[in-house]
Amino acid sequence: MDRLIGAADSALRTLFSKPRATRPCPVVPGNETRLASPDVHTAAALMRVNHVGEVCAQALYTAQALATRDPVLRQHFNRAAAEETDHLAWTAERLAELGDRPSLLNPLWYAGAFGLGLLAGRMGDRVSLGFVVETEKQVEAHLQSHLDRLPAGDHASRAIVAQMKEDEAAHAAQALRAGAVELPAPAKALMRAAAKVMTTTAHYI
Repeated sequence: MDRLIGAADSALRTLFSKPRATRPCPVVPGNETRLASPDVHTAAALMRVNHVGEVCAQALYTAQALATRDPVLRQHFNRAAAEETDHLAWTAERLAELGDRPSLLNPLWYAGAFGLGLLAGRMGDRVSLGFVVETEKQVEAHLQSHLDRLPAGDHASRAIVAQMKEDEAAHAAQALRAGAVELPAPAKALMRAAAKVMTTTAHYI
C-alpha cells in the first residue's frame, strides 16, 4: 500500500507541481541566447517534446520500481527517477523562458508510459532493465537529432539537451551493469513506433 501511495504521489508531483532540480541548469559560459521569432517557435516545440520525454521517464521508472520485488533494484529505479527530475525541471524552465507551455496531453503520456513500465516490470527484472537500456538508447538518439535541429544560437536549450544526452547514456550503462537483457527486435521496433507518435504529437499539442 505504501508503494502504491508513493506511485500516486509521484504522478501528481510530475504532472501538477513545479519540479525542482538538485543540480544547476547547464549553461554555456559567455554565450548569451538571442533568438528571432521563428527560432523561438522551433526551440519551444523541441523543448516541449523533451519535456514530454521526461514526464514519461518519471512514469516508467516509478512503474518499474513498483513492479520489482528486489529492494536493491527498486532503489536503482527510484534513484534514476530522481536524477531525471533535473531534466524535468530544466525543460519546464526553458519552456517558460521561451514563452511556451508543456504538452496538454501530459496526463495521457504519463499513463501510457506507466503502463509500459509496469508491463516491463512484470516480465522480470532483467527484461525491465533491458527496457531501460533500449529506452535510453532511443532517447539518446532522439536528443542528438534535437541538437542537430535546435537553432545554432540557442545556447541555453542546446546546453540542457547535451547534458540530458550524457545522463541518458549513463542510465543505459548502469542498467547494463545491473544485468539487463537485450530486447528482441520486434519490441524495439514497437517502442520506436510509440515514441514517434508521442514526439510528433507533442511537437504541436
